[in-house]
Amino acid sequence: MEFLVRFETHLPDSVDDAERKRLRDAERARAMELRQDGLLKRLWRVPGRRAVVGLWEAPDATALHDALASLPQFPWMDVTVEALATHPQEA
Repeated sequence: MEFLVRFETHLPDSVDDAERKRLRDAERARAMELRQDGLLKRLWRVPGRRAVVGLWEAPDATALHDALASLPQFPWMDVTVEALATHPQEA
């Protein structure tokens, strides 16, 4: 099942630069693992914001949630998910 996932990360001001870098590096590494596992298909940045749009594929919504929750910055993400269905012209 495919999902369109939008999220924006809002780290607290209390997070220092070293921790921000550590979280960013860990986030990148986890995203690469999810890509290798076939869950994360594609990512786009939203210009001018700390927002991302991604195409994900998972067996169900629970598996998607587990994958998203495994991201190091998940506690500070505002996430919206849309399940996608095949359009009749694409079938």
